[in-house]
Amino acid sequence: MARYKDYNYDQMKMLPVSYEKQILPGSFEYSLSYLIDNELDISAFDQQYQNDSTGRPAYDPKLLLKIIILAYSKGITSSRQIERLCRENIVFMALSADLQPDHSTVADFISRAPDTIADLFGQVVLVCDRLGLIGKEMFAVDGCKLPSNASKSWSGTHAELKKKRQKIDRAVRRMLQRHREQDTAEQQPDIYEREQEQIKKLRAASRKIKQHLDTEPERKGTSGKRVKSNITDNESAKMKTSHGVIQGYTGVAAADSLHQVVVHAEAFGQGQEHGLLKPVIEGIRETFKESSPKEERKLQKTKITADSGYHNRDTLEYLEAEGIDGYLADTGFRARDPRFKDHKASKERNKRKEKERFSQSEFKVDRNNETCRCPAGKAMWLKARRARIGHHLFMQFQGYEQDCDNCGLRKRCLRNEAQHTPRQINVTLDITQEQKAGILERMKRKIDSPRGRHIYSQRLGTVEPVFGHLTDAIGINRFSYRGKRKVDGQWKLMMMLHNILKIHRYGWEWT
Repeated sequence: MARYKDYNYDQMKMLPVSYEKQILPGSFEYSLSYLIDNELDISAFDQQYQNDSTGRPAYDPKLLLKIIILAYSKGITSSRQIERLCRENIVFMALSADLQPDHSTVADFISRAPDTIADLFGQVVLVCDRLGLIGKEMFAVDGCKLPSNASKSWSGTHAELKKKRQKIDRAVRRMLQRHREQDTAEQQPDIYEREQEQIKKLRAASRKIKQHLDTEPERKGTSGKRVKSNITDNESAKMKTSHGVIQGYTGVAAADSLHQVVVHAEAFGQGQEHGLLKPVIEGIRETFKESSPKEERKLQKTKITADSGYHNRDTLEYLEAEGIDGYLADTGFRARDPRFKDHKASKERNKRKEKERFSQSEFKVDRNNETCRCPAGKAMWLKARRARIGHHLFMQFQGYEQDCDNCGLRKRCLRNEAQHTPRQINVTLDITQEQKAGILERMKRKIDSPRGRHIYSQRLGTVEPVFGHLTDAIGINRFSYRGKRKVDGQWKLMMMLHNILKIHRYGWEWT
């Protein structure tokens, strides 16, 4: 018969714990504590407190910063969970000296001081620079879209929100009318109470929408067009991601190619990245403004890479005016890459294509002889040898009316079967001379060159791992605050954590 060891829960074991010895050299918490105590200037937090003569003593900002960054490194951003860790986890107890700050103290520390956190982020970048972790050869810029503490169901233009309020008011009136028509005595008490509670919630929602419409102006995007506002957080934006539509912010980061240290980070309440490269570059300059003249000259030679989301005329003109060596891909960059010349569309797309209108590739064009035949084998007449549309030059062909009127493929050739004019195609010849000399074409030629493709190819492996490290390895996949200022502070705190991990891994060698 099996025998087991006896056990008894009614016993006690006293363990002597030295908090100082829990922070072991070589551990991340040791590097974090050393960095905050010895390398960073935390005095800016002193301005938040006015308790030198009255009031109880506050928690030391160094202590709060240590436990918050350590919690973020484990993917924990909830202030209540951080409070719990300070009561139950021995490392957090040691790092907080067993003071156990509550969740409101932790939450207020981040939300009240986004500007101070931004200054600390810059200090950490300069520590990385002093330790030789920033090569300044190439900065890769990209953005990561994360949801914020706001519901996308409360988004809409002013006209859409007004309709939503009218719909809510109609629902309230219908419920009240039903109550008046029915005898209250005939209604079940639980149903009546539930409907009364529902009416109260709907009226509160209607007042909330009305207040927003009365106090907040119509929001407009970078192009001047009206965009959707959000009642909960009007500075956030509704944006499409690979995981669906979210209500949140775009966290932009500029990463150095040597060790992927983030040299600048900023959160923006817009999904489109057009126009975001300029503030990022200005932020990088602000961070390194106190660098030595030698380092300043080195920074001027740094290459900037960004994907097609940042490519537009205004940005390219800014880079050229500032003398910045930029490499920005356009939407046709991949199509011009000879390495992808054999790339084929998916089978699903090919199946759909069979039912769609004939594409231009299905017309047999002979540029030298200036002839063209349609998919039905009929000759088309040369309408123009060299027609200009915008900045592009085309050779134009058009079908004969007698051929198109009686053609059995008419449905697949014309946009509309009732169309009277025959099919016309435009064969691309060239672009105009002014376009060739324009800034967009100069960037195309630059990035299509062997050197340009070599430099741009490093972008993906430089900045994308930063976002993968944050969202997948660490596990932070959303913002906890509302408002651009607070979200920007939290985004900088996340990127500061990323840089501190780089310092811990590459910067110091503990003996």
